[in-house]
Amino acid sequence: MKRIKSIALAACMLTAGAISAVGLSACSTADYTVGILQLVEHSALDAATEGFRDALQARMDAAGKTVKFDYQNAQNETAACSTIANKFARGYDLILANATPALQACANSTTSVPILGTSVTLYSSALGLKDFDDNDPAATTGINVSGTSDLAPLADQAQMILDLFPEAEKVGLLYCTAESNSDYQVAQVAEYLAEKGVASERYSFTDSNDISAVAMRAASESDVIYIPTDNTAASNSALIDGICRPAGVPVIAGEEGICSGCGVATLSISYYNLGVKTGGMAADILLDGKKVSEMPVQKITKEECSYLYNAEICEDLGITPPQGYKAIGE
Repeated sequence: MKRIKSIALAACMLTAGAISAVGLSACSTADYTVGILQLVEHSALDAATEGFRDALQARMDAAGKTVKFDYQNAQNETAACSTIANKFARGYDLILANATPALQACANSTTSVPILGTSVTLYSSALGLKDFDDNDPAATTGINVSGTSDLAPLADQAQMILDLFPEAEKVGLLYCTAESNSDYQVAQVAEYLAEKGVASERYSFTDSNDISAVAMRAASESDVIYIPTDNTAASNSALIDGICRPAGVPVIAGEEGICSGCGVATLSISYYNLGVKTGGMAADILLDGKKVSEMPVQKITKEECSYLYNAEICEDLGITPPQGYKAIGE
C-alpha cells in the first residue's frame, strides 16, 4: 500500500511539473512581460492605462517584438496594491504604477525591476525623496523609478475661479486627506486665492464613506467649490454632483474626468496623452536599454492642457463659458 501511494504521489508530482512547465512556457512566449497596477477604475486612470498600452504596443510592433500586459486593478485598496506589486516584482520586465498609492506599493516591492509611474502628481512626497525637485524638468529619482507627472498648472486653475465667478467670496476646497497630492494642490490654490483677496476653506474627507456629509457642508457654506486631481473624488463624482448641482454651487475641477461627473469647467491635461508619454519611456527602457534611474520624470506644460466645460451642468446652472473653452467630448 505504501509503495502504491508513493507511485501515485510521484505521478502527481510529474504531472504537476508538466503542467507548471507548460504554464511557464505559455507565459514566456512574449519577448517582454509588463505588469500594470492601476489603483482604481475611473476615466482619468483608465485613459492613462490605455495610452500607455497603445504607445508601448506600437513601439513593440515597429521593432518586431511582442509584449504581454498583465493588468490588475486594486479597487482602491492599499493592501491589494501591495499584493499585486509583490507579484509583479517576481520576474516581470517592467511595471507601470498608475496613481500614487500604486507607485508607493511598487517601489516598496522591488529595487531592481524598472517602475514607471503615471497619474502621479508629486514624486518627492510619493517616494520620500527629499532632494527631488518636482518642478525641475531634468530631475531624476536616482532609483529604479521614473514616469510622468499629472501636476496641472494650479495658478491657472485658481484664476479660472476668479474669471468665471468674480463675485465669489468663499471657495470650498474639497479633497481626500488620504491623498498627499491633493493636499499639496489645495494648498497652492488657497495661497493663490489669498493673494487675490478671496477666502477659501478646506473641506476634507478621509474616504468615500464621509464624502456625502463633507460635500453637503461645503455646498452649504461655499460660493464655488474646487476639487483637485483626487482619485477618491473622481470615483465619487456622481455623488458630489447630486449634492452640488441641486444646491446651485458650481464646481471647478482639477481634471476632465471629475469635470465630466460634477464640474462646470476645468483646465485639464489629457490622461491618454500622459499614458502615451509613459509608454514611450517604457519602450526606451525595454527596447533601447535606457536606465530608468537616469530618466527625468516628465512634466505637463500649460500648452498641453485644455480649457473645457461641462455643457449639461453649465446649462443647468445658467453659466456661459468664456470664449476659448471647449465642451467636453467635442
